[in-house]
Amino acid sequence: MIRTDKSKCLRCAGCVGVCPKSALTLTEHGIVCNENCNDCGICINFCPVGAIKPKER
Repeated sequence: MIRTDKSKCLRCAGCVGVCPKSALTLTEHGIVCNENCNDCGICINFCPVGAIKPKER
């Protein structure tokens, strides 16, 4: 799973489009990650401002 820094997020939704599992949704509250996430990291690497990070375990 991921976490999003809402203060950095541009709400561009690029991460939503690159997620191979359709685990991300852009809502009025920011990016929401669902249970389909397999921790592949594609969204983390795609984010142009570094707003997405892996959730600490």
